[in-house]
Amino acid sequence: MKVLKVSQIYYPYVEKGGPVVKIKALAEHLARRGHGVTVLTANLGHRAWPARGSAGAEEHPSGAAEVIYLPTVARYRTSTLNPAVVPFCLRRLRSFDVVHIHGLYDFLGPVVAAFCRRQGTPYVLEPTGMYRAKTRSLLKKRFYLHLAGRPVAGGAARIIATSEQERQELLAEGVAAPRILLRRNGVDLEEFGDLPARGAFRASLGLGRDEPLILFLGRLSFIKGLDTLVQAFSRMATSARLVIAGPDDKDGCLETVRRLRAELGLSQRVVLPGPIYGRQKVQALVDADVVVLPSTYESFGNVAAEAVACGVPVVVTDRCGIAPYVQDRVGLVVPYDAASLSEAMSRLLTDEPLRERFRTNAHRVREELSWETPVAQMEELYRGLLSPIASR
Repeated sequence: MKVLKVSQIYYPYVEKGGPVVKIKALAEHLARRGHGVTVLTANLGHRAWPARGSAGAEEHPSGAAEVIYLPTVARYRTSTLNPAVVPFCLRRLRSFDVVHIHGLYDFLGPVVAAFCRRQGTPYVLEPTGMYRAKTRSLLKKRFYLHLAGRPVAGGAARIIATSEQERQELLAEGVAAPRILLRRNGVDLEEFGDLPARGAFRASLGLGRDEPLILFLGRLSFIKGLDTLVQAFSRMATSARLVIAGPDDKDGCLETVRRLRAELGLSQRVVLPGPIYGRQKVQALVDADVVVLPSTYESFGNVAAEAVACGVPVVVTDRCGIAPYVQDRVGLVVPYDAASLSEAMSRLLTDEPLRERFRTNAHRVREELSWETPVAQMEELYRGLLSPIASR
């Protein structure tokens, strides 16, 4: 099959969050299975790939998948204006068997979706947890959803939910159950196959090898619940360090965390090292005693899966889609409040038999979270859409 994946953001822009990693993994795994995979995305000005302006798109190899970076002529936060999408659709769209659109609040997906509807090319939509606006500019997003998002969703042959939580949200928004495919995210086991020795990340921050370490990895955004996390940590009677690592989402969360850290007397115990990626991220996970994901909403929760792949116990809120995989198997699932988070983190730090049980279970759960099943689901879905009956 020839598959076109459409996403506003793609590798190497890993600072934009988990969807970048997920979309690349899906594209690469499908390509390795013998499918012709092309990713259509925007050039956000990465230093290695300067845009050519309006002359044309940049094409670069990315493993086994072809990646086309459209030149960007205007940008608002992560949404971009890419006029070159129109000639691309006129020239190449008919050559693809199926289109997979990732994300919802951008201008790239709606244009491709409109051409798909016009030309009769089946497409699926994966909102990546964004079908219902949750943060920032809610009125603008609702207006956009009415103007452009609804037509994209209405024309999609299937809409993909990455957790039961997201499926229920889609149902509540009026999406018919038969149109929803439940397909979890995965974790790339090759990335976590040869784990580094413990200690290097701690040493880089001046932390002792045996000093209790709680780690958060992800965008520094209010939706991640970081203000509640700092308040929860302040309740703990422990000498542990809390490391909050990730890029600033520029919604005011980082400033709030810094203010709380000072007000609560945690300047020496809460560490903000900035974003970490690649092998350094794996090293940080290996060095952690507990990984915490305190989000107010998470359609899945990739970092929790990555922690499990490293054998590290996790604490997640019950608002994270990955919670059913975590609950009493590889970590603790708690309500979203400071008291519950504090109690769970304290329990994992002090209960060594419990941590050991979760570490042992992690070896089995990580295999359950591989990309094998999700990619097979996508193959089956795409093939089904090639049937005129299935695509109606």
